[in-house]
Amino acid sequence: MSVTTGLFYVFSAIMLFAAFRVITARNPIHAVLFLVLTFFQASMIWMLLKAEFLSIILVLVYVGAVMVLFLFVVMMMDVNKESLRNGFWKHFPFAALVGVVIALEMSAVLMGGFRVVDEPVTAAVPGASNTKELGKLLYTQYIYPLEVAAAILLVAMIAAISLTLRVRKDSKLISVSDQVRVKAKDRLSVVKYAATQAAVATPAADSASVEKKA
Repeated sequence: MSVTTGLFYVFSAIMLFAAFRVITARNPIHAVLFLVLTFFQASMIWMLLKAEFLSIILVLVYVGAVMVLFLFVVMMMDVNKESLRNGFWKHFPFAALVGVVIALEMSAVLMGGFRVVDEPVTAAVPGASNTKELGKLLYTQYIYPLEVAAAILLVAMIAAISLTLRVRKDSKLISVSDQVRVKAKDRLSVVKYAATQAAVATPAADSASVEKKA
């Protein structure tokens, strides 16, 4: 058995264990951390398959962005563990049925893909880069689907911001246009009031007046 095969079995075993712990861990934070470990092991398997672009994207996008966001959300939310455990057995039959259906569909797809088919073997070009070839393919042959996907993601991001944006009544936010149009007289006003009581003479002032009379 080669070193690559041994590493594949090691990474696969760790990934299966981490995936199992994601759904069995009682602490939500531990479940998220096990999911991060699962993504790391999947990234290592992609690296063994010489798909370095997919491996790096998996780490940067899912581990570096999505899972960090999930971890912060789970840590900020006050999750009641007792209420979650009480509803586990109630929804277990339906969840088990969905899991069996997914497992059967995946088995049908994988068993069909493992069949031996005589295909022409293409020799790898020396010095070729998978990332470079993938970039050429995306920005030449699939440029229009890439632009459509980018537009859909942009619309989804703007829609999410619009849905979560709420105007707070206790906010002291001032419109920028109002700040630009403001004038000096609008900021300061001088008000004159009449004196309400007479000035009281101080002892020092009294002694000074006596000396002047003398």
